[in-house]
Amino acid sequence: MPLEAGLLEILACPVCHSPLDDQSAAEENPELICTGKECGLAYPVRDGIPVLLVDEARRPA
Repeated sequence: MPLEAGLLEILACPVCHSPLDDQSAAEENPELICTGKECGLAYPVRDGIPVLLVDEARRPA
């Protein structure tokens, strides 16, 4: 389930405060990817709810 456009506009990476890119529609495991060049963390989306906790994030390969 893709996130609402308005929600995605106000969300930011909790580490570097860069915008997040929605990868929810294209993948089996939906994620929000930080667009920051130095950060790049991927945050899970569970049941349509973004989990913006650093402990839950992963570094994309």
